[in-house]
Amino acid sequence: MVSQNAESLKPFNENLSNLGTNIFSVMTSLSLQNKSINLGQGFPDEEGPDEMKRRAGAAVFEHTNQYPPMFGIAEARQAVARHSAAHSGLAVDWQTETLITVGATEALASAFMGILNRGDEVIIFDPQYDAYIPLCIANGGVPKVVKLDPSDWSVPHDQLAAAFNDKTKLILINSPHNPTGKVFSVEDLQFIADLCKQWGAYAVLDEVYEHLVFEGSQHVSLRSLPGMHDRCIRIGSAGKTFSLTAWKVGWVTGPPALISAVASAHQFITFTVPSAMQHAVAYGLDNEATFYRGLGELLHQKRLFLEKQLTDVGFRVLPAQGTYFLVADFRDENDVQFCQRLTIEAGVTAIPVSAFYASKDPPRSLIRFCFCKDDEKLRQACAALKKYFSKKSNQT
Repeated sequence: MVSQNAESLKPFNENLSNLGTNIFSVMTSLSLQNKSINLGQGFPDEEGPDEMKRRAGAAVFEHTNQYPPMFGIAEARQAVARHSAAHSGLAVDWQTETLITVGATEALASAFMGILNRGDEVIIFDPQYDAYIPLCIANGGVPKVVKLDPSDWSVPHDQLAAAFNDKTKLILINSPHNPTGKVFSVEDLQFIADLCKQWGAYAVLDEVYEHLVFEGSQHVSLRSLPGMHDRCIRIGSAGKTFSLTAWKVGWVTGPPALISAVASAHQFITFTVPSAMQHAVAYGLDNEATFYRGLGELLHQKRLFLEKQLTDVGFRVLPAQGTYFLVADFRDENDVQFCQRLTIEAGVTAIPVSAFYASKDPPRSLIRFCFCKDDEKLRQACAALKKYFSKKSNQT
């Protein structure tokens, strides 16, 4: 049999092959080339609790290293259930309403695969975490994008209501929100809940930043509202909660029927999660509340520092109530070009917010800074920005 030549080979999956390299890889590569201070990518300098790391290492020797149960080890699932009750007031049956996943993104992929049928519509807010649209489309979903108001990240109720229809299968809510730092208000959540009940829709709740909420704000889960308990799944992340992003351990809680649907996909994607990490995360959820509560306060102080420094050099900083991101408006040039110029000329890397938009005509004057960095790195970055903009001002 004669093999085909390269010119006649059939194309790859059109939903994914045309996406190219994401903006994080592009800007990180540029940052490395220019040895800039990287305030772009969202990983913390703060390492997680030492005891969790010790327990992860010990678990390799003290417990079996063969496949753990597909839903997760009992110890981890029980800890997730206790954590849900203690911090969200949501009672969870660990045996039927929990699932451990390989990070939050796998949880999202499994949720879309397990819940969506081809042609089902999924309402997603712009701007958004860049995995949402590809995962939705790859699993047959049709994304319906609703833009948050970029002046203050408020939810446009009229546009949101217009997006719901008989084809709406679910709405995806990320609160606290990446990249904006928005925490959805109870009023917004109630409006969303009413629409879900009116149209028979589910809700997937990406709540990986649930503990990273600043003073004066409160994270409320949509699942806690009347009539939403059986319509929602909640996704959490050990990486975000404990600053252990390399571990890739997440979890899903929700009603048995939805958990079963998500698990039906999970079994064919990763099947299970490294058991040593599950043992350590179980310990952390039960014993390290001081860490993630303290992390929220620590990040609040870093946010205040960065906000003041950015304002002093001429940025307009948009409101943020959570996560470890700030969005700033520079009203100057194309955001991608501006971020490239900052990296090369100022030695500080940020991410253009237009990269977080799936809809047409995204704002082009917004950039995202990540402030979960050590204090010295933040001081150096702000000093570099001050020096750069002072020099630019003198030139004009």
